[in-house]
Amino acid sequence: MKIGITCYSSYGGSGIVASELGLELAARGHDVHFICATLPLRLSPRPDHLYFHEVEATNYTLFDAAPYALALAVRMAEVALEYELDLLHVHYAIPHSVSAFLAREMLKETRPVPFITTLHGTDITLVGTDRSYLPITRFAIRQSDGVTAVSEYLRAETCREFDICTDTPIEVIPNFINSEAYRRVENPALRATFARDDEPVLVHVSNFRAVKRPTDCIRIAARLSRHLPVQLVMVGDGPERAQAQWLARQKGIADRVHFVGKQPDIATYLSIADVLLLPSESESFGLAALEAMACEVPVIASCTGGLPEVVTPGETGFLAEVGDIQAMAEHAERILTDAALRARMRTACRRIAVERFNANDIVARYEAYYTRILDNFTVRRRGGA
Repeated sequence: MKIGITCYSSYGGSGIVASELGLELAARGHDVHFICATLPLRLSPRPDHLYFHEVEATNYTLFDAAPYALALAVRMAEVALEYELDLLHVHYAIPHSVSAFLAREMLKETRPVPFITTLHGTDITLVGTDRSYLPITRFAIRQSDGVTAVSEYLRAETCREFDICTDTPIEVIPNFINSEAYRRVENPALRATFARDDEPVLVHVSNFRAVKRPTDCIRIAARLSRHLPVQLVMVGDGPERAQAQWLARQKGIADRVHFVGKQPDIATYLSIADVLLLPSESESFGLAALEAMACEVPVIASCTGGLPEVVTPGETGFLAEVGDIQAMAEHAERILTDAALRARMRTACRRIAVERFNANDIVARYEAYYTRILDNFTVRRRGGA
C-alpha cells in the first residue's frame, strides 16, 4: 500500500505512535509518506520506503496566524495525487482530520482517497474544556472513512462526548511497542551517574505538562526518601519542569532528583529504573507505562483513563487515585523493599507487554483495517457512480 500519515512531530504520545507505526509499515514494504510541519523525531534517519513531505504555512499580513490546516490540506492532496496514495491516516483529530476531509474533497474528481482518523485523547478531552471545537471535531470524525481509538476508555469517552457511535463505528487498536527496541539492557555506567548500587532508581517520562502531574513525582520521592535512599530521574521537558525543580529544592531532595531533558533513547533510561512513576491526571492509554513494562519496570500510576487497560494491579504494578501521593509512595516502597515481588513483576511486565502489545500483532490489525476501509470505500464509490 501507499499510505500518507500526518501527526504532530513533538515528543507527545500521538506523534510517537504515528512514527512507530510508519516505521513498522515501511519495514513491511509499504510506501509510507509523512506529511507534517517538521520531520517527526523518531524518523531520523529515515529507512527505505519512508518519505517526508514538509508542510509550509505561509504568513500573510492579512492573517493573525498562518492557516496551517489549509496548507496541510493542500499538501495532502498534492502528495496523494503525485505519489498515488491509497489512503491518508491522520493522528489526532484537531485539525488533521479536518484537513484530510478537505483533501479528500479536493481529490474527488481526480484521485479519490479515503482517510482514517486515529484518536489519541486530548483531541477529544480538549472539547470538554473548549466547546467551540465540538461541532467541527464531530463533523470531521463523522466524515472519516474509518475511525480508531487507542483504548476502550477513549472509544467510550468519544461516544459520550460526541454522541456519534450509533452511526460512526470506532475500532479500538491499542498502542504497541517494538519488543526488540524496548527491552531491558543493563547499563551500569549510566546508572552509576545517578545512584549507588544500594540506591533504588525511580523514573518519570513525560512532556511535563500539568496533566502529567510531574510535581507529584517529587512529592512521592520526598516521602520515600524518609525511609529509602531513592534517586529520581526525570526524563523529558515542558512547562512544569521549573515548578518541579523548585519543589525538589523546597522538599530538600534536589540532590536526589535528576532532570535529564528530552532523550531520543527512552529505553536506555528505563533500563536503569526500578519503578516508573506515572501519576497523570488523565491518560487515554499510557504509552510510557507500556514502554516501561517492556523494559521490565513495574509501574505506579493513576487509576484513570486507559491506564487500567495497560497496568494490572499486583501483577505489573499498582494503581492509585489521582493525587493520592501517600498511596503511590506506599506502593512504590512495597515494590522496592520486596525483592521477590519486584522480580515477579519484572517478569510479568515483559511478558504482558510482548504478548498483548507487540508491534507485529498490532500493526497487522492496522493493515487489516486499511484493507477493510479501502474495500468499503471502493464499494461506496461504485454505488454512487
